[in-house]
Amino acid sequence: MQLRVVLAALVTLALGVCAIGDAWAQQRKPPYYASISAGKARMRTGPGRNYPASWLYVRADLPIKVIEVYNDWRKVEDPDGTQGWMLVSLLSATRTGMVVGSVLEMRDSPRFSGKVNWRAAPGVVGRISKCSRGWCWFDVRGRGGYVEQNRIWGTEPGEEVP
Repeated sequence: MQLRVVLAALVTLALGVCAIGDAWAQQRKPPYYASISAGKARMRTGPGRNYPASWLYVRADLPIKVIEVYNDWRKVEDPDGTQGWMLVSLLSATRTGMVVGSVLEMRDSPRFSGKVNWRAAPGVVGRISKCSRGWCWFDVRGRGGYVEQNRIWGTEPGEEVP
């Protein structure tokens, strides 16, 4: 009997944490960066399933910028500047970025004199964290390094990311 009570309490706690996370996501003020969480995600011309799809994304973790909110829909912009609407359930708060320009050097420290650990080609997507003073930690499937913040699409210039 006690085990059932403990399990019920844990389930209730987990549901409460999920609800708090969903509420937080619903209250974010645009613009902000996020990423596509689904393996397949349709961008639509308007905020509803009755609007035609304009793009089909088949790249989970692709960074996007949320620029408008309407109920459960988000008007987003992709790294190429294409704008449209996506269901919020297709998006994640995980911060990702995409390499822009030329090959990007991923260094062991946030400075130009840091040793180059890896290189990433334009279009490569990775996870962003620890952005400070123009540098971000950029992780591409377990291979990480510090990169110049202005060389990845997915952050604002000078933005601090924990």
